[in-house]
Amino acid sequence: MDGLPTGGAILWWIGVAALFLVVIPLVLTLALRVITHIREIKGYADDALVHGLAVTENLDPVPALLETRDLVKSASGKFGQYVSTVNRLL
Repeated sequence: MDGLPTGGAILWWIGVAALFLVVIPLVLTLALRVITHIREIKGYADDALVHGLAVTENLDPVPALLETRDLVKSASGKFGQYVSTVNRLL
């Protein structure tokens, strides 16, 4: 700063003051907003994971449903035989 004229030194100090009073607080504010949004997105992702796993728990009885379907098919054939036998008796 010794080689700068007086006007240059004043401009340099104005630049330093602008850096500390405007630029740094603005960068910190924007960074805080970005971090806040990132945490919110992380919360949504965790929520989607929890509820996605809850959906898979509801799919556990599917093999039992297939067995029930097969039993109903076999029972419906026997039911038809029962109805025809009852009709012959009546």
